[in-house]
Amino acid sequence: MAINYKTLGDRIKTKRISQGITQEKFAEHMNVSVGYISQLERGISKVSLERLVSISEYFNCNIDFFIDGINSNTEHYLAQDFEELYVQLSSHEKNILKILLQEYIHNR
Repeated sequence: MAINYKTLGDRIKTKRISQGITQEKFAEHMNVSVGYISQLERGISKVSLERLVSISEYFNCNIDFFIDGINSNTEHYLAQDFEELYVQLSSHEKNILKILLQEYIHNR
């Protein structure tokens, strides 16, 4: 799996902006230059795994958000994946799944 540094940088930028943090404040915390943050957010500079862990800790989110865009902290983070799989099921498979879910709910 190749890492798309442009997408990763976009996600870092989105998270930074959503939390109201300037590039200057972010750079100061990470002990890097503002230019590096700019290059990181544009996908020009590659980020090390250690630095990505630091970034995820700083923004208080899981590293998987930056890598694949999934926020596993949310309750329904796999809903889209399940929906995509569900539509591929045959009618028979959907009925089996429905029965299994009903049994699971009944036995809880």
